[in-house]
Amino acid sequence: MKNNDFINKIITGDALEVLAKIEDDSIDVVLTDPPYFLDKLDNNWKYTEVPDKKYCIVVKSLPAGMKFDRQQGINLYNWFLNVSKELYRVLKKGGFFFSFSSPRLYHRMASAVDDAGFMIRDCFVWIYTQNQPKAMGLNHFIDKLDINKSAKEELKKKLSGWKTPQIKSCFEPIIVAQKPPDKTFLENIINNEVGLFNTNIKVGDNMYPSNILTIDHISEIMDKSFLVGKPTKNERGDYNFHMTVKPLAICEHIIKLSAFSKDAVILDPFVGSGTTAVAAKNAGKNFIGIDSNPEYTKIALERLNNLQHRLL
Repeated sequence: MKNNDFINKIITGDALEVLAKIEDDSIDVVLTDPPYFLDKLDNNWKYTEVPDKKYCIVVKSLPAGMKFDRQQGINLYNWFLNVSKELYRVLKKGGFFFSFSSPRLYHRMASAVDDAGFMIRDCFVWIYTQNQPKAMGLNHFIDKLDINKSAKEELKKKLSGWKTPQIKSCFEPIIVAQKPPDKTFLENIINNEVGLFNTNIKVGDNMYPSNILTIDHISEIMDKSFLVGKPTKNERGDYNFHMTVKPLAICEHIIKLSAFSKDAVILDPFVGSGTTAVAAKNAGKNFIGIDSNPEYTKIALERLNNLQHRLL
């Protein structure tokens, strides 16, 4: 199947099944925010079977289905390795693969990308100041112990402030990987129109781009060196209920940094509510968006439709 059947479209379907239909060496940049197995993602995953937020009662800060066990990371690695192999196939030689990830699971995801054949070039770090603490106190467990009330109160006092080992997370790592270029970087950019970074794309106060990204005003020094732009109030859309919408400013920055060709195709195999697609259009590039959840693809299409109306 020719890529023209997919260009500038949002496709509802399983990522691996749709990727198998995309031509070899045809995609310029992959930018995605994959699921991290936080919603019971496995080989039998179906979005309709993931519990919604009403079941997150005891530990409200954790997504439905989230489990802190070692097997989660192993399962994620095995699954993401298969995804990465397909992305390696469809990317042009020298093409870039950017993937948002979880601090706790970054090593598994980066290893999968590496083992698929990519070169790990760097790690972008998106820093933010606002997030919810995820640590949990143990008082409700102490209350269930078969000991007297005085002993319970003494134990609570002894463990006051001691919680589960989950500090407030204020950064998100982004894997920066590249399919090996064809011969030299110069030959590759001439032949494939991809493989270099555009350092004319500045950050902060006209500063050289770095691997730290912020969209919040943090301090004068941080803003001067790392600010890539503030999100607008309406970029998400009131109708957008996706839980992990990524900032357009960061996605646009990454696309402008890495997409050389005027006809570049930006692929997001887990497009969610469509941020990568909107960012690609804002940057004057083409996109292909894939997601297994038809409710998300509907949101993505509405965001793109609203963008088109604003451009008219």
